[in-house]
Amino acid sequence: MAHAKTSYVCLPCRASYKQPYDRDRQRICPRCAQPLIHVGSAFAAPRRRDTAAWRTLSVLLHAGVRFHKSCCGGPGYRPRTLNEVRERMTYARRSGEPFAKALVRYEVP
Repeated sequence: MAHAKTSYVCLPCRASYKQPYDRDRQRICPRCAQPLIHVGSAFAAPRRRDTAAWRTLSVLLHAGVRFHKSCCGGPGYRPRTLNEVRERMTYARRSGEPFAKALVRYEVP
């Protein structure tokens, strides 16, 4: 039985690739030869020309947030706009909560 495929992303190229997961192998972007980032199997890539969505995705990935499936379904809440990211980052700075945890909050208190 073949293994399921998972998503890898190249942020400079704004490209997403589905490939079999292999922990020991580093994936390389076929366009720019930069390393790909493993984002998980529940990832849905934004359109290439949607720069705001890719900027939001970049913030999430650099904070360590990924899109892995959980036992109950999808990856949970992820902010979709830069405004939502700013709100959660401001909350994280004021409260002292780690950025990765604040970014996946459904609502900011």
